[in-house]
Amino acid sequence: MAASGIKVISPWRLFRFVRASQVFRIPGVQLHTTGALMGASVEDFNNAKAQLGTLKKDPGNHVKLKIYALFKQATQGPCNTPKPGMLDFVNKAKWDAWKSLESVSQEEARQQYVDLIKSLVSAEGPAVATPPPESAQAFQSLLVTTEDGITTIRFNRPEKKNAITLDMYKELIDALHHAGKDDSVITVMTGSGDFYCSGNDLNNFTGIPQGGIEKMAKDSGELLKHYVKAYIDFPKPLIAVVNGPALGVSVTVLGLFDVVYATESATFHTPFSQLGQSPEGCSSYTFPKIMGNAKASEMLLFNKKVTATEACNLGLVTEVFPDGSFQSEVWTRLKAYAKLPPKSLALSKQLIRSKEKEKLHAVNDAEVERLIERWLSDECMQAIMNFFQAKPKL
Repeated sequence: MAASGIKVISPWRLFRFVRASQVFRIPGVQLHTTGALMGASVEDFNNAKAQLGTLKKDPGNHVKLKIYALFKQATQGPCNTPKPGMLDFVNKAKWDAWKSLESVSQEEARQQYVDLIKSLVSAEGPAVATPPPESAQAFQSLLVTTEDGITTIRFNRPEKKNAITLDMYKELIDALHHAGKDDSVITVMTGSGDFYCSGNDLNNFTGIPQGGIEKMAKDSGELLKHYVKAYIDFPKPLIAVVNGPALGVSVTVLGLFDVVYATESATFHTPFSQLGQSPEGCSSYTFPKIMGNAKASEMLLFNKKVTATEACNLGLVTEVFPDGSFQSEVWTRLKAYAKLPPKSLALSKQLIRSKEKEKLHAVNDAEVERLIERWLSDECMQAIMNFFQAKPKL
């Protein structure tokens, strides 16, 4: 139930569920919807949506249907979708609930929604102030949301083409750790704006810490190792939605994803030798395995930029979609995936990936060790200086 943030569950409780769609008397919940109170603002409505996520107790399918119907009526007006088939029990119950409110105005529905959520929150008593868990921290460079069984991790530095800073690496590790343990079925990674991700923010290499270049290289290597490890060990289906150009580490880790969808205008570029560096993200192993040694060498050694269609032909991308329909087609598919049994998906992924985990961790360690050497080399330093002076278009 995307609109309300609550899922209607348990099809095997069908009798109670369908009955709930026909009768909206909610025991223990008193709605006040008369007189001057019939005028909840948009801000009140949005606050109610936020409060809904704080409920600790499941209000039951009866109330969930009411919440769903009021939300739909408040945001879209009278039911305007075709009636589901008789055997589509859950969606039919939701449709009936929304349809039953066709005589209620959007303003009235908004007020009733606000009153209902307030009543539910009030019934649970005052909230106990507790420090938020680490996984609930506010991210500075990411947008992380969970809806419809999908946790979405979105790179959110569009003004910098979603380049990854050192702090952003830490946020990504935390986000992946949290997504692996939350109640979502699948996890999706995508970008804000026109870029998917432009790889490392090269300003990461400009600030020399107190411990000197050696310490900076070692610390950065450890951070990268933990970042790639988060992908290797991720327990759920992990899907990349590549909405634009992708560079560097955002490309190399794609071999660790389960599915990669790309928009037609996306490109994939790994300009490591151009910057005096070497591959990471286990790409020195996954790329030759996916596309063969010759094609992998073109990308990893000779900086070849490939189109989305070429990447799909190479096996790096699962499927390419037209730019105009990319988002709608992909998200329709992802929402269908998120309805699959979660344990079955996780266990199946474990079977597919378990045999290579040890190998991938060993590759990750070796790649990071080599990168630390590269970062400390004169050749790499000179290449990065040349980049900043010439500012080539990668």
